[in-house]
Amino acid sequence: MPPRANWKGSLKIAEVACPVALYSATSTSDRIAFHTINRATGHRVRRTFVDSETGAPVDSDDQVKGYEVDMNDYVVLEPEEMAQAWPQSDKTLKIEAFLDWGEIDTVYFDKPYYLAPSQSDANELYVLIREGLRNNKVAAIAKATLFRRARTVLIRAYGDGLLAITLNFDYQVRAAQQAFDEIPEIKIEGEMLKLAKHIIDTKRGTFDPSKFEDRYEQALAEFVKAKLEGKAIAQPCKARDAKVVNLLDALRESAALSEKAARPATRKRATSARKARSAATRRKAS
Repeated sequence: MPPRANWKGSLKIAEVACPVALYSATSTSDRIAFHTINRATGHRVRRTFVDSETGAPVDSDDQVKGYEVDMNDYVVLEPEEMAQAWPQSDKTLKIEAFLDWGEIDTVYFDKPYYLAPSQSDANELYVLIREGLRNNKVAAIAKATLFRRARTVLIRAYGDGLLAITLNFDYQVRAAQQAFDEIPEIKIEGEMLKLAKHIIDTKRGTFDPSKFEDRYEQALAEFVKAKLEGKAIAQPCKARDAKVVNLLDALRESAALSEKAARPATRKRATSARKARSAATRRKAS
């Protein structure tokens, strides 16, 4: 069964429009979900909004949005007033510019979606847009009203289709200097840089998300299984306290360990290469 589209509309470049649909590229549905339970009765607990002063429950019809302008002083907006603030949607992803992929700062990335054609007669135009982006190594910047918000969307070629990533607004992204302000200026050179390069080279790999493990989810699943089976839950090993060591000595030790770990793979590649050469020699001789 195909996934349900989150949004349907048109991808528009100048006067050309391609009917498309957005599908969530990520999901949390496979995470372990818990309910809050009353320990005494075993029944589920439900949330109730109460008045912060009187403690009395507040019906949903009496709940409105309020913006605090002073201590306990609010500007109240009724639901119909909130609705008037929602931008009007024309169901169009309007491309405004094309950017080189390398100049896009990933700190602005918000949420990814798959962007697919929503009608079979749009396939040719859709593929043309996809290949245009891929061959020119660019991404498109589009504007649209999505889910009651005016959004900027980045669109790029992705496999057989297009990936649409909603972008954070500039006011949502904190200045990096706020986090890096207190880092002192330290000059690193000589053996330290060589050791760092050596460690990176021996640890170089490829991006394989299938190898990423959510250890928290795995631990929760094991706890739930143990409880169902009436088994004791094993206590996790306590992490050792990190020792304060000389940075250069730590780099040397890490480089040695990385090199040792890389040797089996190197030997395996060398063995495979020898076997391949031997096979080629035998074929040539025959």
